[in-house]
Amino acid sequence: MIDLSFTLNGAPVSQRVEDRTSLADLVREGHGLTGTHVGCEHGACGACTVLVDGEPARSCIVLAAMCEGRAVTTAEGLVDDPVMAELRRQFHDKHALQCGFCTPAMMISARDIIARHGAAAPATIRKELAGQICRCTGYAPIVAAIAAAGAALNPSSDAAAAAPHVAATAAGASDAS
Repeated sequence: MIDLSFTLNGAPVSQRVEDRTSLADLVREGHGLTGTHVGCEHGACGACTVLVDGEPARSCIVLAAMCEGRAVTTAEGLVDDPVMAELRRQFHDKHALQCGFCTPAMMISARDIIARHGAAAPATIRKELAGQICRCTGYAPIVAAIAAAGAALNPSSDAAAAAPHVAATAAGASDAS
């Protein structure tokens, strides 16, 4: 057992944990933050993505002990975030979710894409989502939602002008399904 102190969704946490406890298990089982999903337990599917010091991290392969003194943010900690609010609106409008298993982590990754790229082009969004697996949507609506959110939050960028076309294309693709 080790003593661990870190910040979780803005609140200080101090507790004892087993040396081998993953960050995913700690936030889910130790704190009831079930928006962090565990899929593959190998860091490959992305369902467990959280922010550690503002950077996306696969919480299933991060030991809780590695978070000593760090800031961990889960989807629940971003409920009032304006970028997440726009992403939620766009994911809803573009039908970018179905079963919801990947959604919290997908939105954390989408937030990171917007933070780093602003109104990113669809090709950039697809490349950036390479580590996030969704078995339901086929990604077109997800890419459209991220592009639309980026355009709404960064209206002066070149990619923002392309976002309506991306959204229309995805809507047509989802109507055909």
